[in-house]
Amino acid sequence: MAASGSGSAFGKVLGTAAVVAGGLVLGAAATAAWATARVARTVITPVRRRPQNQLIRSFDETAGTVALRDTPDAAMPGRFGLWWGNEAAYAKLGGLIEREDGTVVRELERVEFGTLRAGRARISGYYYLQPEELGLEVTSVEIATDLGEAPAWVFPAPPAADDGRWVIQVHGWGASRQEGLRAVRTFHDAGFTCLLASYRNDGDAPESIDRRYGLGGTEWRDIEAAIHYAVEHGARSIVLMGWSMGGAVVLQTITRSTALDHVTGIVLESPVIDWIDTLEYQGNLLRLPDMMTRAAMRLIESEWSGPITGQGAPIDLRSMDFVARAAELSLPMLILHSDDDGFVPSTGSRALAAARSDIVTLVPFDTALHTKLWNYDEAKWSGAITEWLREHVSATAAPVGDPVA
Repeated sequence: MAASGSGSAFGKVLGTAAVVAGGLVLGAAATAAWATARVARTVITPVRRRPQNQLIRSFDETAGTVALRDTPDAAMPGRFGLWWGNEAAYAKLGGLIEREDGTVVRELERVEFGTLRAGRARISGYYYLQPEELGLEVTSVEIATDLGEAPAWVFPAPPAADDGRWVIQVHGWGASRQEGLRAVRTFHDAGFTCLLASYRNDGDAPESIDRRYGLGGTEWRDIEAAIHYAVEHGARSIVLMGWSMGGAVVLQTITRSTALDHVTGIVLESPVIDWIDTLEYQGNLLRLPDMMTRAAMRLIESEWSGPITGQGAPIDLRSMDFVARAAELSLPMLILHSDDDGFVPSTGSRALAAARSDIVTLVPFDTALHTKLWNYDEAKWSGAITEWLREHVSATAAPVGDPVA
């Protein structure tokens, strides 16, 4: 789930869970049932307005700084995006300058748009908003899916290094293609063409009839379409990279698609490996009764709950446990996950790495939160991916077969 920004991918879910807790305190069965239904709906409903859970105390234009209330996100080293004014203003944040008395002072690198003013804000893992910011050749394309044309960005590999290797970026919950812009330079420098895909109900791609997430169980079809597009445009070796819920989408793709002949590896950043584990973690974080969390999951899984949740079909959460399904995986996989993630627990990533140490390389972080690993330590993040690509994704392209049907 990347509210990626992915930085607060599950923030909306957490906020709704707090409503549930309030309902339980009231002790009314009807309120509890309503709250349970709302939790279930929130998990599968695309978010359009993200929570403003930070506070800007002041700007200093002369010094080029911004003072924020001290929170884990505000105090993390690295560079980030800062939204305020109900998303009407955006700036790039640089390093930490000072931290004392409940206030964090950071470098204000650049105000992209909007007026400087104190107030509610949101810190995002997004750093780049437009593909042109990277200074690389880029083309906007449309990918044919079963719901219609889904927009994507394609960054061609450097001509001298173009040997048919592609990476397809898959964003997370509540996020968009912009999430993957951070990764483009790393893959481009390694000789890859980068395709940043959109998928159903993300605000860019066509909507499904129910306008609900499938938590990977429906979105994989759009990534399969992106694979078709890549092969038709010269891809001979494809890496799939998923952020947060995008990791679940990738895992569904490689276990359900029939268009995998050219897929040679997987990179997962802060991924959902097991939806049940993730949703239980969220419930425990908010100290919700286990029965409430289980009831919300039953709604998501049930054939009869469509009128309550709005989903067009049930979601089989147990089939989305890839620790239990570890034996079905065969592609080399790199996982990057922080143990303090706060939204998607790293337990699933660690368990999968332990179960399939023959194919999974885990690069753990300690204090990078959710989908902010690049922001926190770009050198470690990029270095891990570059080394893994060198070792596991051959620069010698596989022979080209017939186009994928």
